[in-house]
Amino acid sequence: MLNTVYKDAIKNRDQMLSVLKGPKFEQILQKAKENWIDYSPTKEQVVTAGIDSSFNNTKFQGIELWAVTAVSIKSNGEVLVDCHDSGLGSDVELSRIASKMEIEACEQSVDLVDLVLMDGSLHSQFMTRQSSLDTAIVKAMKKNDNVIFISKTSNTKKQFERLGSLAGDIFYYNHVTKNPGFSKTFVEKKYGKDKIISSAFVRLSDSTPIIKLEFLGENHDQDEIKSVMNKIFTNSVGGYPYALKLAHNNCKISDRELSKMVSLLGLSNEVGSREVLG
Repeated sequence: MLNTVYKDAIKNRDQMLSVLKGPKFEQILQKAKENWIDYSPTKEQVVTAGIDSSFNNTKFQGIELWAVTAVSIKSNGEVLVDCHDSGLGSDVELSRIASKMEIEACEQSVDLVDLVLMDGSLHSQFMTRQSSLDTAIVKAMKKNDNVIFISKTSNTKKQFERLGSLAGDIFYYNHVTKNPGFSKTFVEKKYGKDKIISSAFVRLSDSTPIIKLEFLGENHDQDEIKSVMNKIFTNSVGGYPYALKLAHNNCKISDRELSKMVSLLGLSNEVGSREVLG
């Protein structure tokens, strides 16, 4: 059956891609070209920390074993903050716990380094509708104005929606350039005057993936974007900040590691337990 699906997909490839591009594809590409500013960053020595979190869980007869971690780590591998928690429960909001830990790691890091890089999107923080977490992250970001959210992938469709864009904004920028540079800053005010988000898509070097930067507030000009690019370019691998790569590797809770917890706690002997998916 899958072979038939593959054959049909190949046969209808052009038709499928035409749907993705939409009727105003060329017009959107032209706008993306106008928004893109070529810029090759130069290394600017700063001390940078990357922050990321992870969570995983497995269930036993309606109750779940869960674990959450978050880490702040410098580009040289020095761990600044190590947050972790685990337990047994039901309907535990793991994503909220992870967000809280990330914010705690951020609060403890802003005075220790020149630049704090948060993995993910500031939008996701504000969309949780948790006022206490919103207040905490805004306070941490405003303290030294040295916190930036960075994401490798972005599904936002804001910049070209008036032109009827079907794909995410990053899709069109990837189609118009392979050169290092950045897009004009895009400002969103839907969360309120104290939670304005300014974002820019950037590429640090030739033919590397585009990443998205998100700042708090609306006063972020091109010179600031260039300065940030210089700073994160200093310790980047394949166009992505090394500190964030280290943070991801240090906090990730794999299924194998969760299986070890199951074994250590003796839960594997419980009637009705199932193995963690591999």
